[in-house]
Amino acid sequence: MNLSETIEVLAAVADLEQRGRPMALATIVSVTGSTYRRPGARLLVPDEGDAIGNLSGGCLEGQVTEIGRDVMKSGESHLEFYDLTADDEVVWGWGLGCNGAIEVFIEPAANAAATAAILREALEEERSLATVTVLSTSVPGVEQGARVVVYPNGDLSGSLGDEGLTRSAVDEASRALADGRTNAVKLATEKGESRVFVEALRPPLRLVVCGAGHDAIPLVRTGAQLGWRVDVVDDRASFLDAERFRAARSFIECEPGDVAERADIDERSYVVVMSHNYLRDRDYLRSLLPSRAAYIGMLGPHARLQRLLGDLETEGFVPTTEQLERTHGPAGLDLGGEGPEEIATAIVAEILAVSEGREAGFLRRRSGPIHERPQPTTA
Repeated sequence: MNLSETIEVLAAVADLEQRGRPMALATIVSVTGSTYRRPGARLLVPDEGDAIGNLSGGCLEGQVTEIGRDVMKSGESHLEFYDLTADDEVVWGWGLGCNGAIEVFIEPAANAAATAAILREALEEERSLATVTVLSTSVPGVEQGARVVVYPNGDLSGSLGDEGLTRSAVDEASRALADGRTNAVKLATEKGESRVFVEALRPPLRLVVCGAGHDAIPLVRTGAQLGWRVDVVDDRASFLDAERFRAARSFIECEPGDVAERADIDERSYVVVMSHNYLRDRDYLRSLLPSRAAYIGMLGPHARLQRLLGDLETEGFVPTTEQLERTHGPAGLDLGGEGPEEIATAIVAEILAVSEGREAGFLRRRSGPIHERPQPTTA
């Protein structure tokens, strides 16, 4: 899920609802083969004006918008299938010719606003959740578009209209929360079979920038543009300036040696140390290595990092193999760039690769698909 785009769409839904404007929300619920977007990508269709979001890079948006306007009039949800593999005039007329297919679920205003409110609140509160939406069903009493929300602690909100189906949906949502999977699945109960869209929403990645120097500004801005939550840390209060770091979520004034505790570093935290002061960086590193940080990026050459680690060993602190594997120095991918903007791009790219479990590299050398292809399952 593209968080920055999702946040934009959800904000637009809230604005239209507040103004009492009709709308429809289109969501990709399944893909097969090679497609431009993955399940969870959204397009908001207002009653007038341009749509907001992206489903296909501009190829299908016009047709989805037309269907969205029909959904506004009827008040009924609609599931549309697009086969982009056919070698005919229709597909090439869309400008596609992709080797894949997508399904798009289009909901009217009431459903769209309710869904957006749930997702928006979860993102703001940085909570995980999973939603299960009925796409089609043969179970009596269950309607297309019915939705249940499941939280990691087992709490749920809503009902699918049938106890057995809701129970199966909760089990499937719990599995999705565990592995972050978003896809359409089939759920079979004694009363019939239902096809549902299970969407797992995890809190935004958290970027913690240690050192509020001038070159930290583009790093903070670039991370925030991706929808990440960015916190800036420094022991110098005068450097923690909201005017300099307009994209920062918060500022944390603390000594470098206290950063893991004061900044509440957890497994969602991706930390970049860039104070440009050797002693500060040593203290940052000493505090961060035992933490649960998913990534510790150290600005500066590899030899400098080795010297920092050597100093810590002299003081009696010997990092484990696992701690060293989470430490990246120099921080960033080898893009050949220099200067604050290009370095920020390289660091953000590396963090994105690490968070997605990728080794980075040129896509043209990747033998498989760009994105993992979710397989339809039956539960």
